[in-house]
Amino acid sequence: MDFDLIANSLGAFTCVLSVEKLPDGKTGDIRIVAGNKAYIDSIENPIQELNMENRTFIPNSVYTDYIPKDLNFETATIQAAVNKKVIHTYVRPERHGAWLNMVFMPLMTDHDNLCYCTYTMEIDLSPNTEAMSDVSGEIAAAVLNNCLVLSGNNDFEKAMNEVVKSIRQMCSAEMCVILLLNNEEQSCRVLSEDLAEDTELNPFGFHIEKGFYKVVSTWADTISGSNCLILKDENDMNYLKKKNRAWYDSLINEKIFSLVLFPIKSGDETIGYIWADNFDPEKSDKIKETLEITTFILSSEISNYLLLDRLETLSSRDMLTGVMNRNTMNNFVDRLAQASEKKSHSLGVIFADLNGLKRVNDTEGHIAGDRLIKKAADILTEVFDIDQIFRAGGDEFSVILPSTTKEEVADKIQKVRDLSEKSGNVSLAIGSCVVSDAKDIRLALRKADEDMYADKKRYYATHPEAERRKRDN
Repeated sequence: MDFDLIANSLGAFTCVLSVEKLPDGKTGDIRIVAGNKAYIDSIENPIQELNMENRTFIPNSVYTDYIPKDLNFETATIQAAVNKKVIHTYVRPERHGAWLNMVFMPLMTDHDNLCYCTYTMEIDLSPNTEAMSDVSGEIAAAVLNNCLVLSGNNDFEKAMNEVVKSIRQMCSAEMCVILLLNNEEQSCRVLSEDLAEDTELNPFGFHIEKGFYKVVSTWADTISGSNCLILKDENDMNYLKKKNRAWYDSLINEKIFSLVLFPIKSGDETIGYIWADNFDPEKSDKIKETLEITTFILSSEISNYLLLDRLETLSSRDMLTGVMNRNTMNNFVDRLAQASEKKSHSLGVIFADLNGLKRVNDTEGHIAGDRLIKKAADILTEVFDIDQIFRAGGDEFSVILPSTTKEEVADKIQKVRDLSEKSGNVSLAIGSCVVSDAKDIRLALRKADEDMYADKKRYYATHPEAERRKRDN
């Protein structure tokens, strides 16, 4: 068979691939037997978006002479050449800055221990929705169902739980997880996960601990520039063993013997991962096609969710201390004061104001003053939930505690005083009030404020030097 003639008779970037069949039924080397002019040019004079080094094309070379080892590329080639299936995939591999529309077509003439297929590739610098949607009806239905779940639910996290459950069931997997990354803080958290009823796997949240981000940061290199990682059998797991031994050992230790993992992207940044453990390897092709499209959609939805979450944080939290800001406190107070519930519950309010902050600002500068404010906030967060603490003013904090008692409030105030004393330089004037009905919150705020100023007056009476405002000469 004239492979050069076959390659040159096809358009776009086309080559002929061979797969070696081994006596034990496994497969060996995958080689690029021949290529048309466009394909050879893509190797010898690659376009900038493909991020490939210049190479001289030599017919019948192993494919890894030109691109990094890619399990997904190998699987598609074997499916076409050996199993005589037509494979179509539309992906954006990590190693490229472009989308690739790829088709693998079987060639029916095999030579001894070699099987052949053609590989044709088209390049899109931006995603082509028509190419992306060219899938079977079954896959289209699965993707559409997930889209309907996302669009028809106002509770984003609840919707994601339903999508993750649907994906796990589609994969016949024991567990499916979406993990979000905070690359700024180098931390990660589970957005949603679903486990089969009969699984012995632990919930993935069980594994999240300080420093786990460093483990996750090795996954991108393990994917080797592809768009996903699919480990469906022992051979694939051995690849992981060589590539990332620590990850391999952790999977085996947890009794995970197959894995499909896709990065979730926002532009060029990886903001998370979605994966399924111990899935049905017979469904590998369907799983890959479904998740390629689903992950593309989820990436957009999750990016928007994180953006809105970030905007909400910026609008509701004090940037210096991390506690809630004055605007959030005012809104919370309004809601409590106007609540329509017939059943009332008690409410405690605490005001805490830094003593001597003006003196620190005057003598040491405002940076030192900011450090003192931050230290005071840290003390409060050791005693109270951070969402209960509000920075009401420059050096003033308020704490609002629903369903509490005078004894509980007094106990917490004493803990704050003890921590302040141990700090060495934080002194807080503190006032409090507990009311039986949360609707009386404005009354509680006023009385707590009066109580706090009385405490401050007592402090300055015994520490007159703390009131000095002018910088010493």
